[in-house]
Amino acid sequence: MAILVYAESQNGKFKKSSYEAVSYGRALADESNQNLVVISINSEEPKVLANYGPDKVLSIKDASLINFTAQNFANAISEYAKKEEASILVLSSTADSKYFVPLLAVKLDAGLASNVVSSPISISPLVVKRSCFTNKAFNNTTLKGSTNIICVLSNSFGVHEKQSQPEIIEVNTSAYNDNKVKVKSVDKVIGTVSIADADIVVSGGRGLKGPENWHLIEGLASTLGAATACSKPVSDMGWRPHTEHVGQTGKPVASNLYIAIGISGAIQHLAGINASKVKVVINNDSEAPFFKVADYGIIGDAFDVVPKLTEKLKAFKSQ
Repeated sequence: MAILVYAESQNGKFKKSSYEAVSYGRALADESNQNLVVISINSEEPKVLANYGPDKVLSIKDASLINFTAQNFANAISEYAKKEEASILVLSSTADSKYFVPLLAVKLDAGLASNVVSSPISISPLVVKRSCFTNKAFNNTTLKGSTNIICVLSNSFGVHEKQSQPEIIEVNTSAYNDNKVKVKSVDKVIGTVSIADADIVVSGGRGLKGPENWHLIEGLASTLGAATACSKPVSDMGWRPHTEHVGQTGKPVASNLYIAIGISGAIQHLAGINASKVKVVINNDSEAPFFKVADYGIIGDAFDVVPKLTEKLKAFKSQ
């Protein structure tokens, strides 16, 4: 029996959420007295995982898995879960996992809990705390399968280093080419911090008055090492690409710090950022709904506040 973690990577590099999933798996393995096995797919750096405590790393190299398709990934991971006799599988709650994990659960006849926010309340039976109702509440879920799957919400458990000397096994295969779905092309955003992986997100809305003023968002984001994002109206008007649209109908955000500038706070937007730990709003409308959910609020004109905030942060960082 083992705890199996899938460490997701992009362009051969592990995501921060993968290190968090491995950290979660290590804690779970210690508590349940099981080995921790980590599986990576087409990663360039499987040895990096040794910083987070695995006992074994399965490094799969397969050209048919370079581009993500839900069926192929479910096929691959389910096969190794069976070989390793995994009792619990741990994954990150990412966009990709939300597509293939339900298929994985069916293949393994496994219980599934998504958006898990902390270590299990109990191991036997397995009880986990989950975020629900678009992060407005929590529930405790009991998983009763002989195999169970846990998907960990980003920035909820944290990354914890624990050095180990895992056995690293390279598996070269081409066994997972499901011809029902073929990826013809992939459009990728290059040179920016991913919203999904960012610790800090700086987001702008219609209060910026036009795309020509987006340098305010980009300047603050650059100073903080943050990702840039936007509200739905901004992406709908073509000011920013849809890849930056945050909200219930866009990308969900679970950052440590979310700064909303010129965003009033429609219910769909608030639902998408509710999992962020600290929320800051800058708006000249004191009645904006965002102020009701923000941890910190600045009532003022973004064109005055943001440049001053950016300069103060630059001065602080230089010290």
